[in-house]
Amino acid sequence: MTSSTDFDSADGAGGGTLPEGVRLQKVLAAAGVASRRVSEELITAGRVRVNGEIVRELGRRIDPETDKVAVDNTAVQLDTTKRYVMLNKPVGIVSSLADQHGRPDLSRYTSLYEERLFNVGRLDAETSGLLILTNDGELAHVLAHPSFGVMKTYIAQVEDRVSPQTISKLTKGIELDDGPIVADKARLLDSSDRSSLVEVTLHSGRNRIVRRMLEEVGHPVIELVRRQFGPLHLGSLKAGDVRDLTRDELGALLTLSRAAKAPDTGDARSAGGNSTGDARG
Repeated sequence: MTSSTDFDSADGAGGGTLPEGVRLQKVLAAAGVASRRVSEELITAGRVRVNGEIVRELGRRIDPETDKVAVDNTAVQLDTTKRYVMLNKPVGIVSSLADQHGRPDLSRYTSLYEERLFNVGRLDAETSGLLILTNDGELAHVLAHPSFGVMKTYIAQVEDRVSPQTISKLTKGIELDDGPIVADKARLLDSSDRSSLVEVTLHSGRNRIVRRMLEEVGHPVIELVRRQFGPLHLGSLKAGDVRDLTRDELGALLTLSRAAKAPDTGDARSAGGNSTGDARG
């Protein structure tokens, strides 16, 4: 986080005071967006926004701790102390930093980093796939809270042959014990007499929702993997491996987070919950 010593404000000769804040091009360079010279070109080209407004003046100063900056409509993280890690959680790992029953947990991955990381949402022990680890509590709250409706995509291997009619049921809606549920998207990837592969995308934050949906339509889950979380894709990351998010991935994630916190979404904090409250598959 930028300290007060990084600001350009100071008492000048003769008692004058320089403008407060840090020059925008300096902030962009420090955030790793581009060199200071290229950052100046981005500003004059009208590609940089501060708090939603286009800035073209090279003399613009900002507060990196409070102002929100975007380049080409993609959010930029100005706080270089924040870390964002993608984990392909293996089966058998519980989504806890210290499991009270002594089961293998996420501490084996968070201990690899100097920062104090925690997980964004949860996956059941028997579900594998994409899980975010970070020390950014604000972003974690937005992404994990059910009221913000972040899209998640799962691939499930299920029992028996799945028909197109069953896929249609998932997208039209089914009734579960805790109320109706509708998949935002569902498609059949492969099918045989013994098992099928189904892709399900939904924004619901209800517990074990994918497993319960597929059980309800007569196809219990054999194996479940979360392949996508918001704009992030698991890609070729192997089970048990971790990596830092790329700049583009982080920008997309921050952009999603800021959009979710827009005034018309309301403040999810007033609804209760915590940063680990999303669907567990």
